[in-house]
Amino acid sequence: MKRIQRIGILTGGGDAPGLNAVVRGIVKTAIHAHGWQVYGFYDAFRGLVTGAGRWLKWDDVSGILTQGGTILGTTNRDNPFDYVDDHRCPDKRRDASGDVVRNYRKLKLDALVAVGGDGTLQCSHKMSKLGLRIVGVPKTIDNDVRGTEWTFGYNTAMTTATEAVDKLHTTAFSHHRVMLLEVMGRTAGWLALGSGIAGGGDVILIPEIPYQLDNICEAIHARCRRGRRFSIIVVSEGAKPVGGGVVIRQTVAGSPEAVRLGGISAVLSQQIEDRTGIETRYTILGHLQRGGGPSPFDRYLATQFATSAVELLAQNKFNRMVCVQQGRIGSVSLSVPGQAPRLLEPDSHAIRMARSLGVCFGDE
Repeated sequence: MKRIQRIGILTGGGDAPGLNAVVRGIVKTAIHAHGWQVYGFYDAFRGLVTGAGRWLKWDDVSGILTQGGTILGTTNRDNPFDYVDDHRCPDKRRDASGDVVRNYRKLKLDALVAVGGDGTLQCSHKMSKLGLRIVGVPKTIDNDVRGTEWTFGYNTAMTTATEAVDKLHTTAFSHHRVMLLEVMGRTAGWLALGSGIAGGGDVILIPEIPYQLDNICEAIHARCRRGRRFSIIVVSEGAKPVGGGVVIRQTVAGSPEAVRLGGISAVLSQQIEDRTGIETRYTILGHLQRGGGPSPFDRYLATQFATSAVELLAQNKFNRMVCVQQGRIGSVSLSVPGQAPRLLEPDSHAIRMARSLGVCFGDE
């Protein structure tokens, strides 16, 4: 098999703290350990379709380990198999996968590293069937990529959300209020569960466990009877009541994520205040969860993923995704992450742990 000399890298999907750490790790390992050249594509798959990008040098990635975002740019709107050249005309779509293959060959690339969530990795798997040799790196603050126990970005987002819970505690205690914090997560409750446990939340609502309003209000009243005249509720944007649906903030036609969740905390806030008579306020953390520099954990994990991805390429192991399984760095088939999101099991150890502390999930 031809010796690798040139590789490409792209960062796709929503931004997450640690993307620059991966870019840095890929470039430095490729150059230092193997003498390879690395081409960075701009704005995820759009750069792969148009060829836009640049050859990355050592100095290009020096000093970016602690920076949030990505120096390459990203987007979650440019699927090469359903591509829109001009987003002002979203109905004009085409299969641009041929452009991807041509640019890959024109740049004389031997392999590609795709950094992203389940959508990016699923698309990468499809491109591997066109002859591109790809290794994936899992990224998302939601921690819901199938095939890995951890994604970089999650720890930083959980830390940000936990700090918000800590701050809400002080005003909730002072004013004897119920305070709700709404966090991201889509269909997975990892972020709400992690920050809820770490922040000492009294009620945690996640998509995997539908809630009943009566149970939430009873948990609040039970705290009041014990002399705790305030409560903290951490709610995932995808949480829903038993027999009900999610709260939709916006529907965007032509977007790969046409349904945008958000607003469940506002709905619940009013319902809880009406039912209990206790003043209730809500905070939607929003994109603050994506921002800022990565935590030390995410810097370390992102660097591990980066060096492991280069090792896979050097070993001629393609169409794989680096992962963490049973606490160890490994790899799985690139076909795995696109199968379905990795959700919480309602009887998982983490949820049992929270219940043993008296945390209410709204189901009992």
